[in-house]
Amino acid sequence: MQKGIRLNDGHVTYLGLLAKKDGTRRGCLSKKSSDNTKWHTKWFALLQNMLFYFENESSSRPSGLYLLEGCICDRAPSPKPSLSAKECLEKQYYFTVSFTQENQKALELRTEDVKDCDEWVAAISHASYRNLATEHETLMQKYLHLLQIVETEKTVAKQLRQQIEDGEIEIERLKSEIAGLLKDNEKIHASPAAAPTEDDSEIKKIKKVQSFLRGWICRRKWKTIIQDYIRSPHAESMRKRNQVVFSMLDSEAEYVQQLHILVNNFLRPLRMAASSKKPPITHDDVSSIFLNSETIMFLHQIFYQGLKARIASWPTLVLADLFDILLPMLNIYQEFVRNHQYSLQILAHCKQNRDFDKLLKQYEAKPDCEERTLETFLTYPMFQIPRYILTLHELLAHTPHEHIERNSLDYAKSKLEELSRIMHDEVSETENIRKNLAIERMIIEGCEVLLDTSQTFVRQGSLIQVPMSEKGKITRGRLGSLSLKKEGERQCFLFSKHLIICTRGSGGKLHLTKNGVVSLIDCTLMEDPEGTDDEYKSGQDMEHLDFKIVVEPKDSQSFTIILVASSRQEKSAWTSDISQCIDNIRCNGLMMNAFEENSKVTVPQMIKSDSSLYCDDVDIRFSKMMNSCKVLQIRYASVERLLERLTDLRFLSIDFLNTFLHSYRVFTTADVVLDKLITIYKKPISAIPARSLELFFASSQNSKLLYGEPPSSPRASRKFSSPPPLAIAKNSSPNRRRKLSLNIPIITGGKALDLAALSCSSNGYASMYSSMSPFSKTTLDINKLYVSSPIASKIPDEGEDKKDKVEDASICKQDLSVREESDNDQNQSDDGDPEASPTKSPTTPKNVKCKNSSGFPTDQRNGDKEFVIRRAATNRVLNVLRHWVSKHSPDFECNNELKTKVIAFLEEVMHDPELLTQERKAAANIIRTLTQEDHGDNQITMEDVTQLVTGRAEPFETHSALEIAEQLTLLDHLVFKVIPYEEFFGQGWMKNDKNEKTPYIMRTTKHFNDTSNLIATEILRCEDTATRVAVIEKWVAVADICRCLHNYNAVLEITSSLNRSSVFRLKKTWLKISKQTRALIDKLQKLVSSEGRFKNLREALKNCDPPCVPYLGMYLTDLAFIEEGTPNYTEDNLVNFSKMRMISHIIREIRQFQQTAYKIDLQPKVAQYLLDRSFVLDEESMYEASLRIEPKVSN
Repeated sequence: MQKGIRLNDGHVTYLGLLAKKDGTRRGCLSKKSSDNTKWHTKWFALLQNMLFYFENESSSRPSGLYLLEGCICDRAPSPKPSLSAKECLEKQYYFTVSFTQENQKALELRTEDVKDCDEWVAAISHASYRNLATEHETLMQKYLHLLQIVETEKTVAKQLRQQIEDGEIEIERLKSEIAGLLKDNEKIHASPAAAPTEDDSEIKKIKKVQSFLRGWICRRKWKTIIQDYIRSPHAESMRKRNQVVFSMLDSEAEYVQQLHILVNNFLRPLRMAASSKKPPITHDDVSSIFLNSETIMFLHQIFYQGLKARIASWPTLVLADLFDILLPMLNIYQEFVRNHQYSLQILAHCKQNRDFDKLLKQYEAKPDCEERTLETFLTYPMFQIPRYILTLHELLAHTPHEHIERNSLDYAKSKLEELSRIMHDEVSETENIRKNLAIERMIIEGCEVLLDTSQTFVRQGSLIQVPMSEKGKITRGRLGSLSLKKEGERQCFLFSKHLIICTRGSGGKLHLTKNGVVSLIDCTLMEDPEGTDDEYKSGQDMEHLDFKIVVEPKDSQSFTIILVASSRQEKSAWTSDISQCIDNIRCNGLMMNAFEENSKVTVPQMIKSDSSLYCDDVDIRFSKMMNSCKVLQIRYASVERLLERLTDLRFLSIDFLNTFLHSYRVFTTADVVLDKLITIYKKPISAIPARSLELFFASSQNSKLLYGEPPSSPRASRKFSSPPPLAIAKNSSPNRRRKLSLNIPIITGGKALDLAALSCSSNGYASMYSSMSPFSKTTLDINKLYVSSPIASKIPDEGEDKKDKVEDASICKQDLSVREESDNDQNQSDDGDPEASPTKSPTTPKNVKCKNSSGFPTDQRNGDKEFVIRRAATNRVLNVLRHWVSKHSPDFECNNELKTKVIAFLEEVMHDPELLTQERKAAANIIRTLTQEDHGDNQITMEDVTQLVTGRAEPFETHSALEIAEQLTLLDHLVFKVIPYEEFFGQGWMKNDKNEKTPYIMRTTKHFNDTSNLIATEILRCEDTATRVAVIEKWVAVADICRCLHNYNAVLEITSSLNRSSVFRLKKTWLKISKQTRALIDKLQKLVSSEGRFKNLREALKNCDPPCVPYLGMYLTDLAFIEEGTPNYTEDNLVNFSKMRMISHIIREIRQFQQTAYKIDLQPKVAQYLLDRSFVLDEESMYEASLRIEPKVSN
């Protein structure tokens, strides 16, 4: 419709006179004034769609003009008259003219005759042409529908024409055949043609009728074909496809509008503000916040225009080429998605500037924003690629397989899915790098090792470091003394290659301690160290909570670090992770030295040589991101392939191990996992793929290339049966003994162990002659480790006499990474009980020096190969079981059958005569962990608290804010820490039987609600305003103390109770609250706000050290998002291991906060008050109490 016209005075005067003379309707009407107070009589004249009004009938110049196109004219009810004007108003009839133009006031008119009023309403309604516009819209829809039918008719007609052409060809063929038969018949009979008969005219009539019938049947057939097609599934599918395309156009228009608002309402104004004299923000920050959003807007504006042009040429719509143009340019999303989280962090940092925050609120208050924040607009591009994938998926579902665009759309969908996977992997890798950089920025001295992109964060927490004297002895003072707990507290960060030990300074900054950056490759972990000082032994209150790390750097003096955990559970978590990291890094180091320095085969080439580690297969899919072992992470896999990766002796990523043990019950059972471990122990050769055994070491030439030629020596050597005896080769004092934990690595990331390296050469010496200096400390003689003599371990082996052992002194220089453990007493006899030495985890040994003798038969050499593989398999099985038992103990506490089966298996392992001393100790430790009833966590439980707090609770006024905050923190952590991680799978807390599936999560939720109700009830119990104000301010002080104690759950409990309708509506009370308290409330509410997926709370959790009580609802929201967005299995019935990894990362963060306990003593009186529910009101009663305090004010 036309919204306006241009008129000058001459036009208006002429049209006004023409309306007075020839107007459709003319007469006097009363018009309401602009201030709605008076009515003025005017003379109106209607000409076409223009309504003129004059001061009186004799006026020659109109006073005004109304354009009626598109307006609505209706009768209006008479206004309520006053008593004095009642008779006068009863004779008046009102009607209104409403205009479609914005900001144009409706025209109110009245007449004294009802007939006159109806005629004016009818005339104005006719002049508005609304019926024409409606009819035009209807006709356009019919026109589009007919166009679709015409297109269908064309297709059907083309098919029928083709059928007719085929029929005509067949008719011609039959005619020619008939003609040939007739000729043959004429030749046979040789008779003259018969004369025409009288029946020819009848035959012509019959043929004419037949032709008419054929035409009627053909037209009827066409009609039937068209009707059948309209009702066919193909036509229905095409109609749905059209709806998808129209929805896509609407979504693209909305997205372009969102980007337009982001750029024009925020980006460009902030650029101008950054160029002002007093800029509230810098240009760098503007670029970091908005990234390449302007480029994205330009791209989608072009794409949207292309879509509109294609819609204009409907129904011959082709979309595939548009996506072909769009796909190469969508790579710009990688930069935006990769830096999106960093952009939100920069924005949050800039909002701390008051000037910028004020300016930003002005921009967000614009009408175009519709009360949406800048964070909301920055999040829209994050969902555009998934939206395209869903649209194409729906489009393909309604596109026939023979459709011309099918292949192109399928290709576009696959490319978008690949781009989405790449972006997901880059975000994961970028988040890991940012985590490392965030920790590095917190350290005042800096930490260069954290700038390594391959450094993967594992865990962090508070541990107590026991000070050591210069001689390596523990300084005087009790281990459990209060001064040591305060002075020795350290913030420890474990990465895949290093352990960082810091102290916390003022302002939350970190300071590196002396020897605070520990390279794990130089470390030996001792889980149960023996003290040599009486003072150390006297620390009974921290018994079994300490562990020792012996560091032996290559270029400096060795030193020892003793750390103390707060509980046995936390100690097990730390030692298990440290042990696994040491094992991984040493396996990687051995592989790199063995192959890069000797065989000149690089690590990437080794990985590429085994296609199963990076090539997708029917039962496994990989992502683009590598784990800590430099092997591609698994995205989807079958259960068999996951178990194969768990028991692959070449490598084991700690991230994979944690994810597998967290989530295995989703796709398999504990018995299946245990059976697989038992199978690997009993048949270790099955843990190494055959392709890995053959690729590099198929010939003796490869063995020589790897290890070099052995040294020649005329010394005779002894014979012994498999397995070869082992002993320590000592270069220093003969009385010094070293206990060894043997774990021969099978090569990480590449192929297999050189089993031929243990075979014998022709000159009588082993071919194991290679140098791996980065791991060399001491050497190991394999000929003596298993000798049944006082010099060797107590494991019985060969019956060789001691003279043969002494003669066999020639040693090959071989430095395999074997862990070396030295006794505390250098003169200690090897005949002593091996269990008396410190317990060490069976991680990869640091150095081995091997020797062998000549004359081995073929089966003897095969025995050597199997011996090495058995040692590696045993070590892997014990490592996995140790990790499983120490970090996932509820699996065994709830399943006695599984527990019994594991103990029986470990006892069988301990009776193996070939078992090494440290392997036997590791098995014994696992059994002890399984059988002990006291897990070392001496902290009080919620059940103990319930039993201790009895009697009548003391009132709120008798407890200080500090006491309440501490006890509330203690109770919240006791409820939070007992949630088993099994409840975080499957969204059980949202099911109907949630109390049975997730009882601990529901208990935590109930505790949160009860505490919130308690706080609200305490506020509403106060009768006078002053007392109520004091109670609110005291609870706010409690919330602030809880924030300092890192109890963010309690902060949310208190702030949510203050926001309840029954408390929030007390306006008189809130007016009396001081400004400082209101500012503190705003600060706390902003901290725990759900805005931006709890971005402020997540930032606080990232920067805080345990102990901590997070808000559980934040994690449940994340888990629900993951569960709803991704299935557990793919269409090929493969386990979605990428989903399991995301869930595992969330669970690891939760368990990190669960394992570190608060050092707060229980105060029964305060706890009794917090747990007393006898006086707590329900929601309805609280609102009634609120109404009694401040009744509603009627308007």
